[in-house]
Amino acid sequence: MNREVEVIDVEPDGEIVAENHTRERALSVPEQSGAAASDQRTVLTYVVLPFAFLAVTLLGGLRLASADNAFIFIKPALICLVFASVLMLILVRSRLIEIGGWFCEEFSTLKNAANGAVLLTLFAASAQLFNSLLPEKGLPFWVVGFCFTWTLWNDLCAEFDAKRLLRSLGALFAMAFVTKYLVLANLTAPDSSGWLKRIFDNPAKEAFTWLLDLPQYSAGTGYIQFFAAIIYLLGLYLTPRTTQK
Repeated sequence: MNREVEVIDVEPDGEIVAENHTRERALSVPEQSGAAASDQRTVLTYVVLPFAFLAVTLLGGLRLASADNAFIFIKPALICLVFASVLMLILVRSRLIEIGGWFCEEFSTLKNAANGAVLLTLFAASAQLFNSLLPEKGLPFWVVGFCFTWTLWNDLCAEFDAKRLLRSLGALFAMAFVTKYLVLANLTAPDSSGWLKRIFDNPAKEAFTWLLDLPQYSAGTGYIQFFAAIIYLLGLYLTPRTTQK
């Protein structure tokens, strides 16, 4: 009787070991890239963003005196804290920030505290940015403040996604910056001549200065607040929606 013999080819041990090493390397590459991406997100969230928002907090209240360019720090008005609170609600409502992704029972106490500190710096930067763009006193304070109130109220009731919200805030801050540091600042630009000569040379400008009751600052103030607004918007763009991995 004929028997069929099945022949099994066995690979040498060296080839099997080499194949196993290849598979191990292929599996380790995605793990290493994922770990590197996680480290970058951690540095961005807990180092870069707080530093940027704290810089905005410092620069937002900084002014330069018109006489000698001395540093003047202006504390935010109470309405700026209200605007910042409403803005934080808008950021949550538009899902630019998900509260469940920043505070969770699964997170450690240290991570929840760190996330709270990051959002606190965001709130402080928002308040100081409104302080930067809102005129200090007089009729412009009430006019620009009303515009902020009307815009934020509409944004709070409207349906926004993250990108549309960033564009809306960028347009709002740009218009406020132009109004304060280009239009109103030119109406009260400091002049070295005497007050009587200024009245004869430019009576309209002196009338606006008296009626609007605007303080005079050095031109460098506008440059400082411009960079403060840019840093804030950039930091807001880089803020992650959630800190869950």
